[in-house]
Amino acid sequence: MPRSSRNLDTMEVVFDDRNVVADGGLVLPMTLAERLGAKGLVDDNVDLGDAPGHANAGHKAMALVASALVGGDSIDDADVLRSGQATALLGTWVPAPSTLGTFLRSFSWADARSLDKVAGELLKRAWAAGAGPGAGPLTIDVDSSICETYGLKKQGARFGFTSVRGLHPLLAAASGTGDVLGVRQRGGNAHTARGAASFLTEVFHRVRAAGASGPLTLRADSGFYNHKVTGACTQAGVHYSITAKMSPALRRAIEAIDAHAWAPIPYWLEGGADVAETTYRAFAQKELRLIVRRVKPSPGSQLALFTKYEHHAFVTDREGTAIELEADHRRHAEVELVVRDLKEGPWAHMPSGRFGANAAWLALGAIAHNLARWCTRLGGITNQGGHITLATLRRRFVSVPGHLARSGRRTTLHLAKNWPWAEAFLAALGRLRALVVPQLA
Repeated sequence: MPRSSRNLDTMEVVFDDRNVVADGGLVLPMTLAERLGAKGLVDDNVDLGDAPGHANAGHKAMALVASALVGGDSIDDADVLRSGQATALLGTWVPAPSTLGTFLRSFSWADARSLDKVAGELLKRAWAAGAGPGAGPLTIDVDSSICETYGLKKQGARFGFTSVRGLHPLLAAASGTGDVLGVRQRGGNAHTARGAASFLTEVFHRVRAAGASGPLTLRADSGFYNHKVTGACTQAGVHYSITAKMSPALRRAIEAIDAHAWAPIPYWLEGGADVAETTYRAFAQKELRLIVRRVKPSPGSQLALFTKYEHHAFVTDREGTAIELEADHRRHAEVELVVRDLKEGPWAHMPSGRFGANAAWLALGAIAHNLARWCTRLGGITNQGGHITLATLRRRFVSVPGHLARSGRRTTLHLAKNWPWAEAFLAALGRLRALVVPQLA
């Protein structure tokens, strides 16, 4: 058996450094959380009554948020925040995972909903500090996702349309920035649009209250194709584009489109995709614009043996050319990147057997996601001038090993020498420390 050239077999390994910090980069998002007053918002809005875990709600919530920021996807993962001097970055003690579990189990469904108010106020403060759209247009993408569960006794966990046992939350996200604008936990057998109209009404009110004064647009897939969703949009003054469910009536409307109405669009296969528009009476109510993209099946595929084109249609009340609107509607797929980021962190696992606890876990995970997203924008962190994923942010800026030293009255966090992103890290920290959050009513 070959011997290690670096004598790794003879290296002594001990866990005895009391001042080590495993995730020194937590100083970035936790500085932002402090500027936004996150802990105080939880204390002011979450009242768990006499439940066993009611005390110090703000401390416990911030511990779970910090755990999510470093990649934790279960309650036990929060234990890493109790090692070395990690507590110094949080500015407070960190409860044991068993205590955090008791805290989560103290949440009823109504208590978990109180975290929505916290999330909305954090959104308002972050946007007022410069992370929001202001008077510019804002596009909202709504989607649902299955969060798989493995225990057989988890409340609300059911098999849904994907044949996966789990919970089926709703999510709304801001296009382009990836900010989570709202989440709502639901049982696993909930159909996609269940509760979507009331959920979206809350989201519309939230973004308006947060300072989004420009035009709003909703994009959604066919799971949200119903009159309640379009009605909620109309009532709130929000334009929409929603993928239409294919039906015999819709097929007849597409077949009736004049052959000269189709306009080619860029596609990997030359002449492989076209767009046209017509009108369509959706939901037996009124005629809407129907924009259709037709795509030729890939050469040699089985589908090419049975059909000449695949058709993808959506209804909309927006203004603009069919080609422009169709290209924008396809960008609804961006919401899957937000879901990916969440499922690579806290949403990878629903830790409790209680529905209220998992609803609170869902909301706290979304708050952690937003803190990370706002760090990138308010701190000026980019990836070669563009969007940076949360996995990259965590790897480059959060999971930085360090050592905490005190000399006199001065505390210094020593991070790894020659860290490739040290300059960007320090610049971001300076911006976040200088951040002034306007006092909003």
